[in-house]
Amino acid sequence: MDQVKSVESPHLKKVFSDFGPGDTVRVHVRVIEGEKERSQVFQGIVINRRGAGLSETFAVRKISMGVGVERIFPLHSPSLSRIELVKKGRVRRAKLFYLREQKSDRLEASRESLVTADRPGESKPSEPSGEDSTS
Repeated sequence: MDQVKSVESPHLKKVFSDFGPGDTVRVHVRVIEGEKERSQVFQGIVINRRGAGLSETFAVRKISMGVGVERIFPLHSPSLSRIELVKKGRVRRAKLFYLREQKSDRLEASRESLVTADRPGESKPSEPSGEDSTS
């Protein structure tokens, strides 16, 4: 077993280990198109982590245009440039597969209610009355 660890150790990335299921992450993936290289961002909720060593993977789920999209990333892949922790989540499970059954409209409604909630100290814009002011 020590031989396997000695072969794997130079390829392991240690900076990506501070996130877990329930966290919202932004994954920057290197995409090579022809001779050009660019970074593509995939942001969503981590629904699971599995494996150990070089074979460790994690799955990220997001809602895109009303459709759930999941993507599985190898944690120590050279194609991952970085993983940013956007928001820490508090969950009681290690695998969040129950998020697959949630309806996207329910998730969107809860997001909208948080965004449109009145914040203290902000004034609402006045709405025009039905009267004509040009007469």
